[in-house]
Amino acid sequence: MMSRRALFTSGLAAASLHAARRTYTWAEIDRILARGDVKGKLSKDDLPTPALILELDAFEANVKKMAEYVKSRGRALRPHAKTHKCPEIANYLIRAGASGACAAKISEAEALAAGGVTGLLITTATIGKNKIERAVALTRKRPETILSVDNAQNVRDLNEAAGAAKVKFNVAIDLHVGNRTGILPLAPAVSLGEVIQGMPNLKLAGLQAYAGHASHTIGFENRRRVSQEAMAPAVETRRMLEQKGIASPLLSAGSTGTYNIDTAIDGITELQPGSFIFMDVDYNRIGGQSGDVYGDFQNSLFVVTTVVSKPKDEMAIVDGGLKAFSTDKPFPPQWRSGSDLPYAFAGDEHGRLTLNEGKRVSVGDRLEFIIPHCDPSVNLYDRLYAVRGGHVEAVWRIAARGMSQ
Repeated sequence: MMSRRALFTSGLAAASLHAARRTYTWAEIDRILARGDVKGKLSKDDLPTPALILELDAFEANVKKMAEYVKSRGRALRPHAKTHKCPEIANYLIRAGASGACAAKISEAEALAAGGVTGLLITTATIGKNKIERAVALTRKRPETILSVDNAQNVRDLNEAAGAAKVKFNVAIDLHVGNRTGILPLAPAVSLGEVIQGMPNLKLAGLQAYAGHASHTIGFENRRRVSQEAMAPAVETRRMLEQKGIASPLLSAGSTGTYNIDTAIDGITELQPGSFIFMDVDYNRIGGQSGDVYGDFQNSLFVVTTVVSKPKDEMAIVDGGLKAFSTDKPFPPQWRSGSDLPYAFAGDEHGRLTLNEGKRVSVGDRLEFIIPHCDPSVNLYDRLYAVRGGHVEAVWRIAARGMSQ
């Protein structure tokens, strides 16, 4: 055991090292960031703004909580990578127990696979000759990849391409249980399952049933009702398939907002939540089991900005505007430290803060904001800075940024 004197001495040494941490020129910082060789060198204050930062302690706690909860309910976890678009994060989730990652499009899946991510489920149908060619290449690289289908002609096209390429596609029937894609559940989906069953180059992995409208329903009991109503026909479709001798081992569903609802529904085998790793203003407002604020997971993702102008006493301008935050929601970013610095968009490059009485900020101050909607906000950035205790531990490339094909 270290003596009190040694402990005191080591503390002084650590404090001295911290105080003596060298400063870098911008050219040096730029080279360090490009290499990703940041640990022990850069602090959060060295980052050029606006910058997308991930607080690692909160992120790791979120992953641990979700992984342990889903496992305890006997379900698998395949988080959706459209939220983060980052192979490092997808691989971290797999190391934490996830069976793989969902990807929204073929291009997103390609970027993840290039980063070593396995167990991919592409949640949008792969339509058209060129994209099917890409699916063949991806399947050769990652044979366990699952493609979503909801159309008989697309099923036939996939089967023909797989036969010509001498590969076998795993497919999941996408069910229309929300307000997006999919074939209608029950008889129409079962008929499609029979078509797939007759295709020699396809293997039915199961069903996908994502109810996006349920995930953001405000109020826990209301959300439970909406999700249960949406999932009932999906569960029944799986039962109908199996009654016909068509195995459907997978029923992938669920979201950050319904993780503790859908894990209680018999027949659902895995969850595909995404936002739980980051959280955002939109999810914070949906309400939890114990109150109006959804606090099951911590906000771990922020944009740090700099005050670049103060035209008058009651106004300050930061360097994060429409190009720094998602704009698809009817509410703006929220100051991390509370509600007494109201933000309003002030154009492409700027945000306007209203300074309430007694609230002081100065030009050069760095202010952090919770983003309105994490998925499209992440897609605005090339890099994600992983931070712990104010120090940058890693720079992760958002490799699937812009991959919407």
